[in-house]
Amino acid sequence: MPNYLLHVFSSKKNMSNPYFKFKRFTVFHDRCAMKVGTDGVLLGAWANVRDAAQILDIGTGTGLIALMVAQRNPTAKIQAIDIDADAVGQAEKNIQDSPFASRISVSKSSLQDLALSMQPKFDAIVCNPPFFENSLKPSVRQRSLARHSESLPMEELLRASKKLLSERGAISLILPSGNLQKTKTICEELSLHIVRHTTVKSLPDSPPKRALLEISPHFKDLVENEITIETSLREYSDEYIRLTRDFYLKM
Repeated sequence: MPNYLLHVFSSKKNMSNPYFKFKRFTVFHDRCAMKVGTDGVLLGAWANVRDAAQILDIGTGTGLIALMVAQRNPTAKIQAIDIDADAVGQAEKNIQDSPFASRISVSKSSLQDLALSMQPKFDAIVCNPPFFENSLKPSVRQRSLARHSESLPMEELLRASKKLLSERGAISLILPSGNLQKTKTICEELSLHIVRHTTVKSLPDSPPKRALLEISPHFKDLVENEITIETSLREYSDEYIRLTRDFYLKM
C-alpha cells in the first residue's frame, strides 16, 4: 500500500483499506475509532525505549505503538491499555498475528485505574494522548473518547504516569504544538522535566504542527531539535526516512 495514504497530519483521513502493512507486522484498524496515522508512527519510532525492560503504552488503539517499540527493543515486555473494548479487541488480534505476541499484553483499563493497582514500575511510558480540548466534538462517542481529553486530561496523564515510572523511567508523548506551553506548566507543577523536545513540521515553510516530548522526574539538560516530514508534497525528508525506515515498506 503506498505510503502517501498516511499523509502528514491529515485530520480527515478515512482510509478505505482496513489495514496498513509495515515491514514486520500488519495493523488492521477497521474496528478502531482512530486509524493508523503519522502521529503514532512518529512516536513509535522516536520514543527512547532502547534500555527499557518494562514499557507501558497508554491508549494503545490498534496496538501500533506497542508493536513498534517491541520491534525496536527485542527484549522488553510491553503492557498496552485502552478504555475502548473494540480497540482492545483489535489490538489483541494485531499483536497475536505479529512476531512480538509473546512480549505484549493488552488489557481494557484506564490509566487512572492502573495507577491505583499494584503494578511493576515501567522504564518507559509512551502515549499518543487525546488532545482536542476545546474543539467541536465528534458525534460518535467512540471517536470522541479517542480524540478528546475528557477521559484523560494531561494533568492526570502525567500524574499517574509519574507514579508508574521506575527510578530511571521517562514518559514519551506527541501533542499539538499549541498544547506545548500548557504541558510545560503542568510538568513544572508536578516536578517533572522535559529532557528532549523535537519540533515537528509537515513542510519546511510550514509552522510547527506537533511536539515530541520526553519527560523525566529527574532534571537533565534539555536536548532540542526539529524534524520536517516532507521536503515537498509526498517527498519525504531524509531525516524522516532515517527515523521510520525500519517500519515502512516503501519510502
